[in-house]
Amino acid sequence: MPVPTQFQTPSPAEPRTDPQATPPLDPPSRRRDWWPMVRPLVLRLHFYAGVLVAPFILVASVTGLLYTIAPQVEQIAYHELTHVSPADGQATLAAQVAAARATHSDGAVLRVDVPEAADRTTRVVFTDESVPAGYDMSVFVNPYTGQVEGQVRSYGQWLGFRAWLDDLHRNLHLGALGRDYSELAASWLWVVALGGLALWVGRRRRERRTGRLLMPDPSTSSGHRLDARGRARVMSWHGAIGVWVLLGALVLSVSGVTWSRYAGANVEELRTALAWMKPLPATSLEGETSAVGHEHHGPGTATSGENPDALLVHGVGIDGVLATAREEGLGDPLYLTPPTDADSAWTAAENKRDWPTSYDTVAVDPASGAVVDRVDFADWPVMAKVTTWTIGAHMGILFGVANQIVLAALAIGLIALTLLGYRMWWLRRPRGVSRLRFGRPAPRGAWRRLPRTVLVGGVAVTVLVGWFFPLLGISLVAFLLIDVALAAARRRRRAG
Repeated sequence: MPVPTQFQTPSPAEPRTDPQATPPLDPPSRRRDWWPMVRPLVLRLHFYAGVLVAPFILVASVTGLLYTIAPQVEQIAYHELTHVSPADGQATLAAQVAAARATHSDGAVLRVDVPEAADRTTRVVFTDESVPAGYDMSVFVNPYTGQVEGQVRSYGQWLGFRAWLDDLHRNLHLGALGRDYSELAASWLWVVALGGLALWVGRRRRERRTGRLLMPDPSTSSGHRLDARGRARVMSWHGAIGVWVLLGALVLSVSGVTWSRYAGANVEELRTALAWMKPLPATSLEGETSAVGHEHHGPGTATSGENPDALLVHGVGIDGVLATAREEGLGDPLYLTPPTDADSAWTAAENKRDWPTSYDTVAVDPASGAVVDRVDFADWPVMAKVTTWTIGAHMGILFGVANQIVLAALAIGLIALTLLGYRMWWLRRPRGVSRLRFGRPAPRGAWRRLPRTVLVGGVAVTVLVGWFFPLLGISLVAFLLIDVALAAARRRRRAG
């Protein structure tokens, strides 16, 4: 008959052990146990970001959704300006620019957009003091008759209504201060998205339902009935939609930050330091000799200011620059930028932003029409190309209508996520309380249970991220102060 285990005597070869002692965790188990310790911190951050930053993300999503229809609206609204009936013979570009100047006597010529099809007009872009800062005035000329079709204010490539929507999305028409809203949204979006993903995956693992990451829960599932208020069902929709839009949200966040005031400046410095910037052709003609046609660089040349368009017609003129660009194989859309002074070259640049993209650029000597420098898109740094493609996708122009549909779906998904998040917040309010309260975040003090290495590393990463994304860092400090204030208020209520 076997001896009961509790009465067995250990053999001398076996070390005595305390049966109540907790066995040491091996490294894999220790790693697995990190998430329960980190989860409350992630949940608390996700809660505050969801409550306080979500309005900015919601506004950016709504305005972004409106922006997805902008290309079609622009084509309809300005069709008479941008389209003409093809005819025989064309006026020279110089004559077309002169016609545009006749209707716009003030301002400098910034750019001339060559017609990219037989039924398109020539666009001459002028500076204009009568339009808001950052805007220009675009004058459209019929290339066959040389007659001006009309003019409209523009922002970069965008005309009128599309420029207005772009401004609404970027800064709510509030200028530089308004850009802070979009920077907050872009800076926090990736944090909220990745934090939400971690929480949702962790929840599904606890429920042993990782196969349903992409699917919301039915009203009842596997014998598990959702609570009476339906918060768990709302959460399941919130989590599933979040997984579907995750990749797009990260792309929107990264590309949106590049346009921001503060984090955008840090991104530009980083790109410069890593040689990820878009390369530009050299346009300086200083040091060239008269043998190649630069005898006009002395005093009393076209820079005297008496004729602001003198550089447009000097030497080979704008038509000669166009001929050189075509000889070099540059295609449409083609933008011609005049010299800034008599010691600078023209720039002829492709601007094909849809797929496949094309940005080959040449600098052309205005006197001789010779190519001074050339930069092909194929020679750009890989990250400069990736940045250009990412921004194009963000603006809905990289893949045309398909790109717009994906952006619209992303915007709708982000709107739904925000509204579902607020619904969960409302359902989690204390029972029996009808008036609005801030809600109940995850328990405090989770950071004390973290291993020191994880805590130190987490603080270092947080400080670095807060420095690189200044508005994120400032708002994170604000969350901490709010959390401390709420905790102090609770202690006073309990003490009272």
